[in-house]
This record gives sequence, structure tokens and C-alpha cells, in this order.
Amino acid sequence: MSRGKEIFVKILKTVFGIGILICLLVGGLSFFGYMAALIIGGETAAAICTFIYKTMYPVLVLISTSMIIVGVIKLYVCGETKQKKKNAASDNKTPEPAK
Repeated sequence: MSRGKEIFVKILKTVFGIGILICLLVGGLSFFGYMAALIIGGETAAAICTFIYKTMYPVLVLISTSMIIVGVIKLYVCGETKQKKKNAASDNKTPEPAK
């Protein structure tokens, strides 16, 4: 791989990792938001759930879709092929039992 391509793949891996981390964090925050709404109850709970549904979820869907695209681009640029997978599988062969 050329030097420029390696740098590009490294940048894509970093962006993908940070983006997925953000998606997981926002998903966890929405879970805790719903739990807080369940505990609070009433009109306040409805307002919390509406805020999460209308504000956080569209952003979460946009970020996760973008990160999927970045991940697929990284796979194509990096050259993840069947040959690499075969080589990795052949390296992990189980030893035969001793007689």
C-alpha cells in the first residue's frame, strides 16, 4: 500500500471508531432518558420521550448511516479481500492431537 493510502485508511479508521463510539453513547443516553421518564411519569415523562424521539433519534440515524458509509469506504480502500481472510484462517489452524 502506498504511503498516502495508508494515511487515508488510518484517518478513515479513526473517524469510523469515533463515530461508532458517539452512536453508542447517544444510544445509551436515550436509554437512560427513557428510564428517567419511566421513573418520573406524567406530563414531564411525555415531554422527555418526545424530546428524545424528535431530537436525538434523527441525529443518531444520520450519524450511524454516515459511519456505515465511512466503514464501507474503508473496507474498499483497505482491500479486505477473501485472500486475506483465507490467509488469516490458515494461520489459525488447530494442531493435530499427538499420538
